[in-house]
Amino acid sequence: MAHSLSPAISSHVFGQRIHQKGGESWHCSFPMRTKLMHLKKIRYGSRIRASTIEIPHQWYNLVADLPIKPPPYLHPKTLQPVQPEDLSPLFPDELISQEASTDRFINIPPEVVDIYRLWRPTPLIRAKRLEKLLKTPARIYYKYEGGSPAGSHKPNSAVPQVWYNAQEGIKTVVTETGAGQWGSALSFACSLLGLNCEVWQVRASYDQKPYRKLMMQTWGAKVHPSPSSITEFGRKFLQTDPSSPGSLGIAISEAVEVAATHADTKYCLGSVLNHVLLHQTVIGEECIKQMEAMGETPDVIIGCTGGGSNFAGLCFPFIREKLNGKINPVIRAVEPAACPSLTKGVYAYDYGDTAGMTPLMKMHTLGHDFIPDPIHAGGLRYHGMAPLLSHVFELGLMEAMAIPQTECFRGAIQFARSEGIIPAPEPTHAIAATIREAHRCKETGEEKVILMAMCGHGHFDLTSYEKYLEGSLVDLSFEDEKMKASLASVPQVVF
Repeated sequence: MAHSLSPAISSHVFGQRIHQKGGESWHCSFPMRTKLMHLKKIRYGSRIRASTIEIPHQWYNLVADLPIKPPPYLHPKTLQPVQPEDLSPLFPDELISQEASTDRFINIPPEVVDIYRLWRPTPLIRAKRLEKLLKTPARIYYKYEGGSPAGSHKPNSAVPQVWYNAQEGIKTVVTETGAGQWGSALSFACSLLGLNCEVWQVRASYDQKPYRKLMMQTWGAKVHPSPSSITEFGRKFLQTDPSSPGSLGIAISEAVEVAATHADTKYCLGSVLNHVLLHQTVIGEECIKQMEAMGETPDVIIGCTGGGSNFAGLCFPFIREKLNGKINPVIRAVEPAACPSLTKGVYAYDYGDTAGMTPLMKMHTLGHDFIPDPIHAGGLRYHGMAPLLSHVFELGLMEAMAIPQTECFRGAIQFARSEGIIPAPEPTHAIAATIREAHRCKETGEEKVILMAMCGHGHFDLTSYEKYLEGSLVDLSFEDEKMKASLASVPQVVF
């Protein structure tokens, strides 16, 4: 049931309770504009959706509020802090500036906001049917990013990255992609803004997800399996392992090689770096206001992590509120048991790619040579965690856990059959952790509010579900010896 607000209050800042028909009431505590666009609280059966009146017009930079600043990136040859000119072959000036910024808020270009309007604000949904299925007293909410044209949260950064490149006259951008979500998002952004796009898709994902490749091609991108014979690094790698399933580290190396050797080409990254996490904070900024409108405060916030963009996007604005003493939620990252960089990796300076062409970043890493087993959550098959998230983890502001993929898909089936949405393999990790927390609440009787990041749909991942449903999906291993061998090549850097 939709409600309208009286003209008398429509142009004021208000934080009072607003009474509506039928005795329903709710709070709102953010500035109102004369044009109330689509502030709403709508009931769909047992489901409640809430969306804010406007898209955020600023990204939030957590670095500004951290008690200890994160360690700098280091030049791979000099081992000195990276300077802006070191990054200029890869990124446009504005993104380099954002990468090192300590400003609390950074304005979103109006042209980017205009494109965001194609799918933002995204809904915050209460999972009442899942609650009923689990017989839990917990209240479960999920912030759903699957309604974007590319089907995930990734366009939140793809659009501004392409826009900034276009402003500098760049004609072509290159990238890597694991699950295909980032490659799809960048292809979509390039199609709107008139740039050429070339994507190196991890071989395991390229084979598992043919429709992601076709999606990118439909938006005009060129797509190559990685490792490929197109780049020097790809050719060398194929000589040593012709049947390699690939990894995000290898695909990054190939894309970076192309960008570094072509003057009219820049590189775009879908996760890990500060400016990418920054762009994703539109998720959390919206969600804070939506939860306020629902009259709720999260006790536990859960999201999947690979490189960290989706998790950081939801959690960083809530960490700001936590640091300010306004709330005190448990913030929990969930990673694949077969690629557990936070829970089993070491905190050290390492390369972001396999070839060692990127700056050295202090992060939780399994070693840049580590090639995870080909789990179906391709977007989480990365050897390292975002440096800023790794730093936040070291500060004790969040915790982490790892879950095997069969438990994740079991939770995904429960979610799909109760809430209707078929999740991408990546957020199934958040679902599995949420179900664990809901079961604990059932045992203790606690009525916790659980907020979950639902970063995308799984419409192009149905072969993964087919394997689970037919009983052939297995839990892939994590070998400590394999990690130790990979860590042996990590540079011994003390800074």
